[in-house]
Amino acid sequence: MITLIGEKLARKGSMFLFCGPAEKCRDCRFQPTCIAPLEEGRVYHINEVKDRYQRCPIHLGERVRVVDVEKANIEVLIDSKRAFEGSVISFEFPDCDVECSMRDLCFPEGVMEGDRCRIVKNLGKPGKQCPAGNELRRVLLRPLDKK
Repeated sequence: MITLIGEKLARKGSMFLFCGPAEKCRDCRFQPTCIAPLEEGRVYHINEVKDRYQRCPIHLGERVRVVDVEKANIEVLIDSKRAFEGSVISFEFPDCDVECSMRDLCFPEGVMEGDRCRIVKNLGKPGKQCPAGNELRRVLLRPLDKK
């Protein structure tokens, strides 16, 4: 999908988390291209940086670039019984309130409760044992578009 991003952030292969529009964006004439295609709370991967610029008062340098993006693959920890490459799952956060070094992978940014996701790759066991006793696997998930 095509969107706009600050010139200093527009690098092929980089990723960004869309946190929502700034107040000034709501009435901007580029809003349908810049903001409308993106979902708040999603991580996007920049596939291509186009050779097109627009002026934008909220970005450093006051310029944005046209970029082609897609939802990024997200590394997460899921129950080992669900970790089959190629399968489509409904993502669920674990029922866990233990603070540990792997918590960011159990509750990752960019994927939301109930999202339909494809397991792109099973990365195997995590480097540590789950302190809550869950049998987990590291996987790359691709959030799918809603139907």
